[in-house]
Amino acid sequence: MEDIFVARLMSSDVYTVSPDALVEDAATAMLEHDIGSAVVVDESNAICGILTGTDFVRIVAERKPKDRTPVSAYMTEDVVTASAQDSVHEMAELMIDHGFKHVPIVDDTEGVIGMLSTTDLTAYLSRRDRPNEIAGDV
Repeated sequence: MEDIFVARLMSSDVYTVSPDALVEDAATAMLEHDIGSAVVVDESNAICGILTGTDFVRIVAERKPKDRTPVSAYMTEDVVTASAQDSVHEMAELMIDHGFKHVPIVDDTEGVIGMLSTTDLTAYLSRRDRPNEIAGDV
């Protein structure tokens, strides 16, 4: 199997929030953008945590009634990240081993630069393994 780098698959349009953003605002933005996670970054774009759909299940279960809660109260702080030069094969194994649906892609200088999701991996595999029977190639 040919292996490629994460940079070719990652989404570079990453939704980020500050640790003091309200979970209600993060949830609204995630719904509007149809995304499954928000990366929590500090003022220099360094990763502090990640807030996912799974976290929102916990929020709903624990908070009755809703209040104005900051993202930092629920984000996962020990975030596993990758670099744009990591291999897709390694990332797929990591995501399967840990049950991750999203892995933030970081750069030592720029901070968060992208997001690799299971959807990105699925799209890559569906195109890679497709026979050359597309639009007159037969």
